[in-house]
Amino acid sequence: MNTAPETFTSHDRQLLRTLAGQVAELAARPIEAEKQALWRRHNALQTTRPLVFCDPENGWHEIIRPEHIECEDELAREWEFRLRREIFWGAQMGDDRVIMPCFDVTHVATESDWGMHEMRIGGQHGGAYTWDAPLKDFTDMDKLHFPTITVDAAATERRAALAHDILGDLLLVRVRTQWWWTLGMTWTLVNLRGMLQIMYDMVDAPDDLHRLMAFLRDGHLAKLDWLEAQGLLSLNNDGAYVGSGGFGWTDELPQPDFAGHVRTCDLWGFAESQETVGISPAMFAEFVLPYQLPILSRFGLNCYGCCEPLDKRWEYVKQIPRLRRVSVSPWSNRAFMAEQLGAKYILSMKPNPADLARDSFDEDKVRSILRNDLRVTRNCHVEVIMKDNHTIRDDPRRVIRWVQIARAEADRL
Repeated sequence: MNTAPETFTSHDRQLLRTLAGQVAELAARPIEAEKQALWRRHNALQTTRPLVFCDPENGWHEIIRPEHIECEDELAREWEFRLRREIFWGAQMGDDRVIMPCFDVTHVATESDWGMHEMRIGGQHGGAYTWDAPLKDFTDMDKLHFPTITVDAAATERRAALAHDILGDLLLVRVRTQWWWTLGMTWTLVNLRGMLQIMYDMVDAPDDLHRLMAFLRDGHLAKLDWLEAQGLLSLNNDGAYVGSGGFGWTDELPQPDFAGHVRTCDLWGFAESQETVGISPAMFAEFVLPYQLPILSRFGLNCYGCCEPLDKRWEYVKQIPRLRRVSVSPWSNRAFMAEQLGAKYILSMKPNPADLARDSFDEDKVRSILRNDLRVTRNCHVEVIMKDNHTIRDDPRRVIRWVQIARAEADRL
């Protein structure tokens, strides 16, 4: 639990203020309001040009390297990284992400596991890992329990007060925490039971697997209930990242009866099931989607999918209520998904991140692929999302050029 110090050194304070001032200047540009309006129209399924967003993810550490961080305190260094990232996005990246005059402070909180926790082997520095799954026998399910969240209100207040003191006259300081990325549950499932084992379970122990999925569903619903009751949810109808790509700008949320207390029905929801890409559509329809539906049914608008190809699952996925944003991964059948989504959904298109990780950056190849993909999806509400980058080969220019190419192809279309 990273608690806030009482204050930062004068060096750290001044540096953070300088960076925050640069963010504020970027956020005040007229183009930011134009981009915001563009996202609102896009999310409302109105006709726009394809929107472009690039998040280098692990590649950020090759853009903003440790030697670039000048602050001394650990929390100040974290804040400095975030501010420098905003400045790069606004001043150099050139995509459609809106730079906002805000600085979000997360709650100081811990969340327990499910009563068991996998033992990871490897994974250092963002690398691959395997794990020893703890739920080796379904007779041990009585050892599981729902996770609990503990919020340190005093430490959270100190952290917020520190941010207000240093940055509050430059940026709007907000206390906001993203309490989940996905509500898909299958990541938790494979951590508990093991990837190969759950495939065996679908054949050898289907009733037990259903029982485990029902437990995970109820645990996720209980978490949502608790966060909602405690007033810990925040609206994501602004520049919040929603789904596996795209932003939440919309006038459709919160609900018309919203009175200040955020409920799940006032939010975008998101689920995916990348881990089960190796199972049949019928098994997905039996063991996964039925347990996701009660969760997604609580949200005002929904996003679905990440890296898994959805073309063979679409007949089931389209049952999700208020589904608006659908991921079309590099491994999806682009033409099929474009035909199915048409003008009824947002087609969140994910180019292959490997193109930014190769020995050399082949601009002609990137341009050719994007041109063809945008041609195939030309009758859809398209966003082009570069993400899932493990490396950009220590070359920040690659993400800048990728955005320039993607923007040029979108404008050309």
